[in-house]
Amino acid sequence: QVQLVESGGGLVQAGGSLRLSCTASRGIARINNMAWYRQAQGKQRELVAAITDAGTTNYADSVKGRFTISRDNGRITVYLQMNSLKPDDTALYYCNAPGPYLYPWGQGTQVTVSS
Repeated sequence: QVQLVESGGGLVQAGGSLRLSCTASRGIARINNMAWYRQAQGKQRELVAAITDAGTTNYADSVKGRFTISRDNGRITVYLQMNSLKPDDTALYYCNAPGPYLYPWGQGTQVTVSS
């Protein structure tokens, strides 16, 4: 069974940066299509960035120009570079396929942005 592992979250001041990482501990030899999601307390999970097998990227309007999704050449790890962070970016961040089929959700990594 696929197991996704997210890391890199933390506490940062508004305007700061973080880089999140996502790897598949088992079940996926190479990461092709992948996305980052986030879920703020009391809100629904939302997709914030996605990357396709061909390398095409898409972003939610709320993070365009601030977040960048990328993948290492070996397609083992997917990253989310987050710059100019805002308090509204505070959430638990997850990686998963962009859908409709989803892998089992990992634990996520908490990002907290203080004002």
